[in-house]
Amino acid sequence: MKALVTGSGGGLGRAIVSRLRDDGFDVVTMDMTEPADLLVDLELGEVPVDELGDIDVCVSNAGVVDILAPAHSMSHEKWDRDIAVNLTGAFRVIQACLRGMRERKYGRIVVISSFAARVGSPGQVAYCASKAGLLGMAKNIAAENVALGITVNSILPGLIGTEKVRALPEEVLDRFRGGSGLLGTGRLGEPREIAALVAFLASPEAGYITGQEIVVAGGGDLLQVSLGSSRRPD
Repeated sequence: MKALVTGSGGGLGRAIVSRLRDDGFDVVTMDMTEPADLLVDLELGEVPVDELGDIDVCVSNAGVVDILAPAHSMSHEKWDRDIAVNLTGAFRVIQACLRGMRERKYGRIVVISSFAARVGSPGQVAYCASKAGLLGMAKNIAAENVALGITVNSILPGLIGTEKVRALPEEVLDRFRGGSGLLGTGRLGEPREIAALVAFLASPEAGYITGQEIVVAGGGDLLQVSLGSSRRPD
């Protein structure tokens, strides 16, 4: 089977590509910079529709993560770039793959959203809005194609230990490990852990799973405060 991975050059993208290839997929990579099979800037560039007609598995992973501004001061330009890449760009690629999937009555679409779509991330209003928009988009496409053998599922990663994340100042990472509670396990997630879930959702065995939103955040979405004690339960 043939799989497309967008944002293939990033830490998470590379892990997904590697795992899918290990599982026997013929993987086509897409990014805005080399190395990639398809060079596309999802903000401005044209999606090569003619080259995506035979894609069986579409992994929508490309995204802008480093535009920082709170809601009251975010410029229209910054907002537009986040939405254009993270949401509109994802839709354009998925739409191009859908046509062939619908003809063949088979397809797997995996959308990489973010835990921030549910909990917010101060300073990243456009990022959170775009990632939340992906969830609604995926639900809708799942509903439209559920009878055609096409599944659509969203993964909501927490803080994953890519090169960019590990390069953050230690005091920033400490805030996540401690006070914010977003790292319930006390560690960063690993790209391979996200890639393993992608590989399962991309497989024929996952044909009865669609329209789902799967949080992979190390328990960061769990209430970790005990009502009966000042410490966590043993």
